Amino acid sequence: MNQELYPQMPILLVDDEEAWLRSLSVFLRESTGMNNFIKCADSRQVMNILDNNDICLVLLDLTMPFFSGQDILRMIVSRHPSVPVIILSGLNQVETAVECLHLGALDYHVKTSEKERLIAGIQRAISIQQLRSENCSLKKGILNDKLETPEAFEQIISTSTKMRAVFRYCEAISRSSEPILITGESGSGKELIARALWKLRSPNAPLVAVNVAGLDDNVFSDTLFGHVAGAFTGADRERKGMIEEATGGTLFLDEIGDLSPQSQVKLLRLLQEGEFFPIGSDRPKKLKARVLFATNHDLDAKVAKGEFRKDLFYRLNTHHIELPPLRDRLEDLPLLLHHFLKEAAQTMGKKTPAVPRELVALLTTYDFPGNIRELRAMVFHAVSLHSSHVLSLDSFKEKIGYDADLNLKPAQETVIDDLTPITFPDRLPTIEEIGKHVVLEAIHRTGGNQTVAASMLGITRQALAKRLKKSLGNQTMNMPQATS
Repeated sequence: MNQELYPQMPILLVDDEEAWLRSLSVFLRESTGMNNFIKCADSRQVMNILDNNDICLVLLDLTMPFFSGQDILRMIVSRHPSVPVIILSGLNQVETAVECLHLGALDYHVKTSEKERLIAGIQRAISIQQLRSENCSLKKGILNDKLETPEAFEQIISTSTKMRAVFRYCEAISRSSEPILITGESGSGKELIARALWKLRSPNAPLVAVNVAGLDDNVFSDTLFGHVAGAFTGADRERKGMIEEATGGTLFLDEIGDLSPQSQVKLLRLLQEGEFFPIGSDRPKKLKARVLFATNHDLDAKVAKGEFRKDLFYRLNTHHIELPPLRDRLEDLPLLLHHFLKEAAQTMGKKTPAVPRELVALLTTYDFPGNIRELRAMVFHAVSLHSSHVLSLDSFKEKIGYDADLNLKPAQETVIDDLTPITFPDRLPTIEEIGKHVVLEAIHRTGGNQTVAASMLGITRQALAKRLKKSLGNQTMNMPQATS
């Protein structure tokens, strides 16, 4: 099993005493799980290392031969100002500490005291560096509009601009060790995004997924933390929890909004302390996996009702990915239809049926409360009933609530305003004027996607292009506004 490096960029340890370098690296590994270090016992090599490596933090001794720590600090601040430096000194000298901070050091610590403060300072410096890196990645993605690792998203079928923005954000935060919260309606693709984040960061390390919905506190604890032999009746042997199984990789906790209050407390402690106790053990173990969370609940609303801990919500919400529902990315309908039709036909040993032109237009009238999962189920059902060359619309009409006369049945007692007669002005518009208005409205509703708009209108894409060219060629249209 490959162990994931933490932090992703190495920490440079600089001290002329090699025994101290070994001791410091072992202390940090055992205390924090950090395992990515570059050790330098020769002060003359420090700048060469920085010039040729991406370093997240320098822990720098002050008293060394050749170059003093203060000399090196000046050079780092001059040539690599974005790299934070923490001074580690054997002496508690206030004047020296103040001077180092004035020169640009992030912090000053005495080697032999306040180990907990040192750990907190190092973790804070790493978090700052990660935020800087994420901000740079976000700026780069926004300016370039280009994915660096598109293969990570190959399982997600989409050309939507909203989804592309999600992909760029995923790339920007993929190296972060902070929790990532993925929200979205049921069936919108949260698990696929979690898998993409895993591929972006550690595809060769384990991905462990746990659905926590319906787990009582005891089962939750045993599933995540594991137990030692004899912890309870029937525990005749030790069992690793999912946290330990995910060591070096990614732990994905789905349906986190359904977690019981007792389990929420335990999860909060895990995230705050970075450690956990297997059931029946008094020896803590370190969390050594990146943790992803997903829910289809509105956690803000659950916090307001007292159903979800506010402090846990804030801890989960360091990075937040909100997935758009299918009804907000209708431009993906033709692609998704083609993909699911091919998948269903292969699964059932049938030829892929031809898609009637009206199908996409029909589906754009539906809200898809079950999102992509619901669309897939619709397609599989239709293909299972399919027996001719062209796919029948009947099963789709039945699923979305159309009667035999193609009238939409109001679902969930909603009022369909589109059925209200349109009121026209005194001068009745011509057919040509109405045509222009409908064409432009179709383009507006589909976000500019001509393929979907053409399907909605029941014409070919080429015919729509001609109508658009004709309509948009006029600077002004004598077109009265219809009112409902």
